[in-house]
Order: sequence, then C-alpha cells, then structure tokens
Amino acid sequence: MLRRPVESANYTSFRFTERLQDNGILPSMGSVGDSYDNALMENFWSTLKIELVYCTSWRTRDEAENAIFAYIDGWYNTRRIQKGLGYLSPDEYETAWHTRQHNPAEPTVATPAPAGSR
Repeated sequence: MLRRPVESANYTSFRFTERLQDNGILPSMGSVGDSYDNALMENFWSTLKIELVYCTSWRTRDEAENAIFAYIDGWYNTRRIQKGLGYLSPDEYETAWHTRQHNPAEPTVATPAPAGSR
C-alpha cells in the first residue's frame, strides 16, 4: 500500500511537537503557531549573513567553516555589545562583574547607552 506524502509543513511541525511531548521534551524556544517561533535564530542567521557571508568568499569549505567559527566564537559571542548587559559586550560585563566581586567597596561606574545607531 502506498502512502501519500505529507504536503503540509504545518502537519510536520504539529507531529514534531507531539513527538517531543510524547518523550517528555520541551521545545527550546517558541511554540508551533506563535509569531515568535525561531525569532532568535532568524535574527542570528540574518546578522551572520549580513556581517560575514555576503561580503566574503572562500576557496574551500574548510576556510568557510573556520571563518564562521571565528566570527561566532571569537567576535559575536564575546565582543558584540548587548542591550541586556547595559550596552557592554559579554567580555566587558564579565570583567566588570569580577572587578566588583574583588573590590566591592568601589562604586559601580554606569556605562551610558550609545548615541545614534549602533
């Protein structure tokens, strides 16, 4: 007996959600049908493409993989400023946190939000 192929992506996503629930697994972000499903990753991939992929070409797959790894681990995750960290990079925020732990009597210097678009 031949089975009809699944024609709807929605059906697939609902089945995937059911499968997670059957195994006691919670999805990592978003839920089926809401407007924020995968919004964080969509934003990340967009940024990666604009800042690295569209303006660079590589001769080999290894070169591309190394460049993407360097971008993510060497710059995006450590030096990119983040609003949730008071417009500091994760490295700056962590350094400030450790400084406060070792010198709790020193006043905390507030970093102003950058002016203009950044």
